[in-house]
Amino acid sequence: MATSEGVPVLKNFFVYNATLGPREGEEHKKVLYYLPEDADMDIKIRHVGLCEAMVQFTKTFSPNKLCDVLHTLKTRQFFFNPEPDYWIIMTILLPCKKSTSKDGKTVFEYKEEDIQDTLYQSVLELAYQMFRLFHGPFAYIRKHHEVEGLRHTLAHFFSKYLPQIRWPQIDLLDVFNGLSFLPLDKNVFLRVQSFINLLESSFSRIKHTVFMFTDQLVWSGLEQEDMRVLYKYLTTSLFPVCFKGEIVAAPSASNPDWLLVNMTGGTKSSSPTTSRSSSSSSNAPSSSSAHQGYFLNGPKNIQDPNTTIKMPRIFVNTTGGEQMEEHNLLVYHALGATVCFMVDGSGPPAYEFCKRLDTFVGPHLSSLAKMITDYLQSRRPANTDAQHRYIYFNHMNLAQKSSVHSRKSPFVTISQDLMRLLADINSDFQRSGEDGETVIKTMTDCWVVGRRSDQREFFVVLNQKNANLIEISEEVKRLSATNFNNIFFLD
Repeated sequence: MATSEGVPVLKNFFVYNATLGPREGEEHKKVLYYLPEDADMDIKIRHVGLCEAMVQFTKTFSPNKLCDVLHTLKTRQFFFNPEPDYWIIMTILLPCKKSTSKDGKTVFEYKEEDIQDTLYQSVLELAYQMFRLFHGPFAYIRKHHEVEGLRHTLAHFFSKYLPQIRWPQIDLLDVFNGLSFLPLDKNVFLRVQSFINLLESSFSRIKHTVFMFTDQLVWSGLEQEDMRVLYKYLTTSLFPVCFKGEIVAAPSASNPDWLLVNMTGGTKSSSPTTSRSSSSSSNAPSSSSAHQGYFLNGPKNIQDPNTTIKMPRIFVNTTGGEQMEEHNLLVYHALGATVCFMVDGSGPPAYEFCKRLDTFVGPHLSSLAKMITDYLQSRRPANTDAQHRYIYFNHMNLAQKSSVHSRKSPFVTISQDLMRLLADINSDFQRSGEDGETVIKTMTDCWVVGRRSDQREFFVVLNQKNANLIEISEEVKRLSATNFNNIFFLD
């Protein structure tokens, strides 16, 4: 975790609860998890104590808004208070440029503008949300497994999750963490809804269902906040691992693909490549199958009554309160269509249940997938314009759309400087909380337009160096009408 020139580096990450070590000499009890794990205990205690002091100090000036970020010369420290008394702290080393002064001394210039608070705060919050999805809240784990059980679970999860984050690739989509929806006509959508209703009435153990086609959401029975975290896991972890040779979604900087084999507890799993190969060979339908459906997790071989059945348990909130529901996550796929079943958490589904589900869902899902494919092929593809790139996000339904990001690559199609500029505009929108528009012409003669209207944000990068402000405004209107003709933007 040493300093790396030009690249942000994770210095430390820790979770603490100040109520666990109230007396002198018990300060070590406050530390629930600390990365790097081999750090000296005195260092851990000192860092926790400094963060406690900072939180208490800032309460003096802002009792209703707790400390969330601390800027220093060489680091940026982020604070997150996800549950009462629990704090998660993440410290990032700033990128630096090494040079030699006139007197021969080595000088480091730290680039604080390369670390944008909203981006890294979002990564920190997503880390907790992903942990809670697969393990439940901190207080729940402590209640059922005591403090040592919480420490073990935190170490198991974060020691694998954090080293895989692609820090240089964090961008505006990590702030939005939205959903990509697939628009269907009413007849096709009603067929999907009818299938889900029939499915849930036929299998009482299935409590919630999610229907996706490739990496786009069609139907969800979950609350938005749970769905956005599950969607992140599916599109950036499960799907890329299971569909070898098939591009489903670009990997995300803040949610690496190791999650498929490392989310479900303390047992060691095979590598993603091994897991993917065995899943494909045993569960994928043969040419003689009556349908083209198979499980992405759960039973390794649906034809073998003695097969091993493994699936993650997830925690979702469907009531809007503090109570979390515990379910088994079972995922089924056929011809591009994927259905996620939230099966009640009374116990893992038996082979007979999975076999009956495969017999029922396989033909229906295969037929639906062909219908959706035919519908999409009948639509005229949208024209792609190399002169512009855009990002759209709706805060009300979490819908996002981007031509900046590619499904075939984790890298964006515009420069990192432009991506940082988009994040800065978004940060200004968040601070003001008002609708408005920002237009910027860069040193490279690119035009950048950011617009916020009625809880929607729209960002456009235009490569038209000879255009004037009026022409850019007209081009943005044309782009909005072409790609978002059913969405109202205030002028």
